[in-house]
Amino acid sequence: MHIPATTLTQSIFCFAFCAAIVWFSGARLAYLVDDLADRFKMAKSLMGLLVLSLATSLPEVATTLSAAIQQSRDLVLNNLFGGIALQTAILAMSDFWARGAITNYPRKANHALEATLLVFLLSVALIIINLGETFVLWGVGLGSCLIALLYVAAIWLLRRYDASSDWVPVDLPDPDPLPFPAPSGLAESGNASLIWQSLAACAAILLFGLLIVVFAQRIADQSGLGTGFVGVTLLAAATSLPELTTSITAVRIGAYTMAISNIFGSNLIMLVLVFPADILFRAGPILQGTPPMVSLALSFGIAVTAIYLIGLIVRRKPKLGFVGLDSILVLLTFLASMAAYYYVR
Repeated sequence: MHIPATTLTQSIFCFAFCAAIVWFSGARLAYLVDDLADRFKMAKSLMGLLVLSLATSLPEVATTLSAAIQQSRDLVLNNLFGGIALQTAILAMSDFWARGAITNYPRKANHALEATLLVFLLSVALIIINLGETFVLWGVGLGSCLIALLYVAAIWLLRRYDASSDWVPVDLPDPDPLPFPAPSGLAESGNASLIWQSLAACAAILLFGLLIVVFAQRIADQSGLGTGFVGVTLLAAATSLPELTTSITAVRIGAYTMAISNIFGSNLIMLVLVFPADILFRAGPILQGTPPMVSLALSFGIAVTAIYLIGLIVRRKPKLGFVGLDSILVLLTFLASMAAYYYVR
């Protein structure tokens, strides 16, 4: 798809227009997935982990594979790993729309397990990067293969654990949804109509999400910012926009567990995308010889996920107003990561 050349001002305008379409589509998708979960009697945490996270990760999938085909290692890794801390910060921002700390709402240990597995996979990726992918098979590092296998095992464990109830929290907040109206006509639509609307929203997120990436890259080039810094900041922010709108919308309608699983699930997908990217990247193992910013992005991803893991375990956590202290700490850590990325760019 050829897109005509644009000036910096035109690129910014097109970026904002595409972002608005993605925002509307993501919000609509959150309503649809929430309604489908009720109709098919599926756990909203499972829908967030397997359906919503995959749908909102479509721009990252396309961007990552496209950058890998273009043999742009830095763009692939900075976009994937830089987006992890950003997407966790998105969950923290959605906490401002919740009634109390968002990590107080889960009634099962699913989300703590999601966070633990995410920290584990991030740590494995960091170890592999520091070892330098010493084992290579047909140009693909065994480290990226290991990450893919661990991802499959993690999803299997999470699905198996979803039916378990061996961890029961106490002093739970009111689970009733917020009095936020759903789109008119949604309740009258049939199941087939909701599924088709969901597919249309996914298509819009994919198409306009990719256009956002194109214009983000143009803004980066036309403004003179460095590729590595933009990959971690502007480009990661552009591809994370669907997670932002779906998470905020999910929280506003009271689907807290779906919002949390959406973010943790998206971050897990960011890690497993390393494997197909490694296959398409033919200059050697993609995790070999990475710049310092990649290890830094993984480290900050571990930090923000660990903060939320603590918040999920500690039920009586301090709050600042209506927002949990864990969300405030995640936002502060994310801001610190931006300063660190700029310092090592």
